[in-house]
Amino acid sequence: MNLQQYFPAFLFIVVASLMGFGLMAAGALIGPHKPYPQKLSPYECGFEAFGDARMKFDVRYYLIAILFILFDLEIAFLFPWAIANSAVGMVGFVTAMVFLAVLTVGFIYEWKKGALDWE
Repeated sequence: MNLQQYFPAFLFIVVASLMGFGLMAAGALIGPHKPYPQKLSPYECGFEAFGDARMKFDVRYYLIAILFILFDLEIAFLFPWAIANSAVGMVGFVTAMVFLAVLTVGFIYEWKKGALDWE
């Protein structure tokens, strides 16, 4: 195996890193730095910070967010199939229907378990 084959990738990483650090340094040097108490105060949804950051919280929001991302990504897999529908033929159609069936069964399971309920 010849290491010269990896030179373009290494060069890309070096140039991208230098450009990133250079832009961050330029922003720190050129950008205005005028802190004042309101700018430095902690901000939490427009309210003053209260309580301990380690307090218990309801994880249902995160569960629904993760489920949304999961199903959203799975639905995104249907776009290439829809575009190449004529090229994949009946095998592609059956495969997509099996995929949709598994997706539907997973969604019904979540619904029955109450993962989508806020209350």
